[in-house]
Amino acid sequence: MNPLLRRLALACLPLLFAACAQLPAPKPPPPPPKAEGQAAYRLGEWSALPGWREDELSAAWGAFLQSCRSLKAKPAWDETCAAASQLKAPSNEEIRGFFEARLLPYRIVNPDGSEDGLVTGYYEPLLNGSRSRSARFRYPLYGVPDDLLTIDLASVYPELKNLRLRGRMEGRKVVPYWNRGEIESGTSSVKGKELFWVDDAIDLFFLQIQGSGRILLPDGSLARVGYADQNGHPYRSVGKRLVDSGELPLEKASMQGIKDWATKNPAKLKELLDYNASYVFFRELPSQEGGPLGALGVPLTEARSIAVDPRYVTLGAPVYLAATWPNSDRPLQRLMMAQDTGGAIRGAVRADFFWGFGPEAGKLAGAMRQRGQMWLLLPKGAPLPGGNP
Repeated sequence: MNPLLRRLALACLPLLFAACAQLPAPKPPPPPPKAEGQAAYRLGEWSALPGWREDELSAAWGAFLQSCRSLKAKPAWDETCAAASQLKAPSNEEIRGFFEARLLPYRIVNPDGSEDGLVTGYYEPLLNGSRSRSARFRYPLYGVPDDLLTIDLASVYPELKNLRLRGRMEGRKVVPYWNRGEIESGTSSVKGKELFWVDDAIDLFFLQIQGSGRILLPDGSLARVGYADQNGHPYRSVGKRLVDSGELPLEKASMQGIKDWATKNPAKLKELLDYNASYVFFRELPSQEGGPLGALGVPLTEARSIAVDPRYVTLGAPVYLAATWPNSDRPLQRLMMAQDTGGAIRGAVRADFFWGFGPEAGKLAGAMRQRGQMWLLLPKGAPLPGGNP
C-alpha cells in the first residue's frame, strides 16, 4: 500500500469504529493502545518511599499472593513468587525484608517529567434488582449482544496489535456500535439480553463506571455481575459536563453530588447520561468470597488493589502509593497491587484505588480525587514497561 494512503487509513480507523474499548473491567479488557509518550523509571532507595517503614504490609500480602497466580508465569517473577509461597503468615518485618531483598523500587515519572499524578477511587456497589421486569424494577442490565463485533487488525497492521475496535454489521459495512441512547431506547440488538432489572437509572449508570457490583434480589439473595464487554464508544465524564454547563460547582462534582443533582433534575437525567455514549455489558459471575475480579483475573483486595494504565505499570506488580485520604491532607501511604485497569485510567502516574464493597466504600470512592506519587516494584533484572532501559 502507498505509505501515505496507509497512514491515512490508520488515522481514520479509530474514527470509523468510534474508539477502542473503555471502562474498568473485572474480566481482562482488551489491551490499550501504545502509549503516546514514554515514562521514566528512576531507581531509588527503599528509604525514599514515604511511610514504607510504617505500612502494615501484612494487609497487602494476600493481595500479592493473588498477583503471583498470574505473575509466576513470567520468567522475571517465577523465583520471587515461588519464594513468597513458602512464607507462612509472615510478619510485617519479614515481608518488608522479603521485598527489600528481592525487588527494586522505581519511581514512576510522567512523560512530561512531573512526578505527581491523579488518584481516584472506585468500589463494588450494591443495587436493588430482580430477574424479571416490574413497575419497580424497570431498568435493564444487559449481557453482551450477539451482533457486537470485535475487530482485530493486528494481522494486517502489526502496529495496531494493542488496538481492539467495536462495531456491528449494516449490510456489508462495519459501522460503529449503538451508543448509550440507542441501546437504552431498546434497539433490537439487546432484546432478550436482559440479565437483571434494577430500580434506579443513576445507580445502573454508576455500576457501569465501577465495572462490577452486586444485585440484591427480592428473596434476599445476592447476585454478582462483572464487566463482559463494551460498545466501543469513548468514556465521557458526566461530572465534567455538569461543571462545564454550570449545573454543579467543581467541588460537588463527585458521585454523590451527581446523584443529588439527578434526584433534583429527573427531567434532565436522560440527556446527561446519554452524553456518555459508552455502554458496558455485563455477565453474571459465580458466587465467591472476597472482591470482584480485576483485569488480572484475580479477586481485588479492599484498600490494597489499584487500577492502573498497563502501558506504564506492569499489571500484577506491587506498587507503592503515596497519596492522601479523600478530601483530606492525611497521608495515605501503602503498598498496593496493580490488579485492574479502566478506560478512564490513562497515564503513568495514575491510579484508581479500590475501596471495597458497599455504601461506606462508595462514599470514600466518590470523594477521592487526590494527588499522588507511585513507585513500581520489580524483581532485579525484570523488564520495565514500554521497553524502557
